[in-house]
Amino acid sequence: MQKGTKRNIFVAATYAAVLLLGILLGQNYVNEQGSKPGNTLVPIGLSNNSWKMQQLIDLIAEAYVDSVNIDSVQNGAINHIISHLDPYSSYLIPNEAQRQTEILEGTFEGIGMEYFNLNDSLVIVSLINGAAADKAGFRVGDKLLKIADTAVAGVNVSRERVEKLIRGRRGTALDIHIARDGQELETPIRVIRDQVTVNSIDVAYIISPGVGYLKVRRFGINTADEFRRAVVELKKQGATKLIMDLRDNGGGYFHIAVKIASEFFNDSRLIVYTKGAHEDRHDYHGDESGEFTEGTLAILINENTASASEIVAGAVQDWDRGVIIGRRSYGKGIVQEQFDFSDGSSVNLSIARYFTPLGRSIQKKYSPNWSNMLDYTSMYSGLWALDTLYAHGKTFETGAGKKVYSGGGILPDIHVAQDSNALSLFYQDLIQYSFIEQFVYSRFTKKLPAYSIENFLQGYHLPDNEYRAFVEFVRSEGFVLSDQKSRQLRQLIESDIEALVGRYYFGREAYFKVKNRDDAFVKRSLEYIDNVDKELISP
Repeated sequence: MQKGTKRNIFVAATYAAVLLLGILLGQNYVNEQGSKPGNTLVPIGLSNNSWKMQQLIDLIAEAYVDSVNIDSVQNGAINHIISHLDPYSSYLIPNEAQRQTEILEGTFEGIGMEYFNLNDSLVIVSLINGAAADKAGFRVGDKLLKIADTAVAGVNVSRERVEKLIRGRRGTALDIHIARDGQELETPIRVIRDQVTVNSIDVAYIISPGVGYLKVRRFGINTADEFRRAVVELKKQGATKLIMDLRDNGGGYFHIAVKIASEFFNDSRLIVYTKGAHEDRHDYHGDESGEFTEGTLAILINENTASASEIVAGAVQDWDRGVIIGRRSYGKGIVQEQFDFSDGSSVNLSIARYFTPLGRSIQKKYSPNWSNMLDYTSMYSGLWALDTLYAHGKTFETGAGKKVYSGGGILPDIHVAQDSNALSLFYQDLIQYSFIEQFVYSRFTKKLPAYSIENFLQGYHLPDNEYRAFVEFVRSEGFVLSDQKSRQLRQLIESDIEALVGRYYFGREAYFKVKNRDDAFVKRSLEYIDNVDKELISP
């Protein structure tokens, strides 16, 4: 297997990612699978009975009773074939292939604005610093009225329609009419579309004296450089210990995961290896210039930590470099390579399995049920199970004598129990119907606060009357929320509201700083680091 850009290999999860706060205009804040453009597929002749597929397509085109879209017929046929291989191989039509490439490369042509649809009114809730919309003078809280000559307020416009209006070629101008502080501006704001860069590091900051916290959203083409810069900056601020948060990171480029893992070692040791039916074993080693090769390391994982993230966690665990904290990871140990068709569509084809340095396969076992093609979630039995405790597969032993296992996912060294409140159907409904966002953006966006971000982070907690107002809001929407359930969910909901208020007022970093105040994973990590420090200084 060749290295580098000659073959564009990626690994990514296939579970559905949750859109955090709507859509970033021209780019979603969503972790999707994707890869750089890869090898191009060219006709190589038909063999055995493969001619029947083309003959059938030709027959339909020439003799079928009605006119049909042959492209759609071919796309459907390809999808059916690919879906019979495994849960991860996929066929992407041109716009899907382009979107996935943009997401993992972290750049796109747009304006860098995020909105939320509040009562059929599009409210700007975030701007990318230095992007086109920010430079043009838009503000958080502005309401979009017209994009070019198309009304988008009060007309139930779709996200797809808004994105189509916003997206465009770099250097082209776009006029957007807005309302600010309740008043429509007399003239539209003109914005020049440009290349927008989205960092794959959500946040990096000193969470406790000497402890850096760093959350990686995905493994994109620039993630290794962004990660290294973030670690260097944290070390300048005094960090000698690190918490790396890989929760809900669904993967990305294979070679980027290797680079990230190698940052924790000072030699070129084995990080991961791959092999498949048509692929000989290939070992991937790190380099000898890791940026965080010493100091306590804790990596946070959960059931949505997948593929590329599991490569990093597996290498750290196998080499006893750090502690893995959280819940069993997703369990995707299959590598895809992207092959492009000449029309811009592509096939992401599974070509090999990957194994941790000790030889563990973390691929979750599943059995195909191809008779159930219409329901993807039940088509592969066992694939979507999110249990943390499972029957161990083969046992391995690290150099320090710690037992680790194959059998599906990375089993953490320190387990963090699932919050039953977060799993409750009522809380899931709150998320699905965006009730928390609706409440925050309708109640806390009238004017910006008079206090600083430091005061907000240290001292702001949702007042009792605001939580009561939220409960009444939910009930007014027709949801039955008992007083008992309200009390059970209060801490979780208040944390969500406080974090979202912080994000609206002060940006993305504030969101994670607020959420981390009561986060069970983070608390357990800090306890572990504190205990390690005590052991180091004990006589």
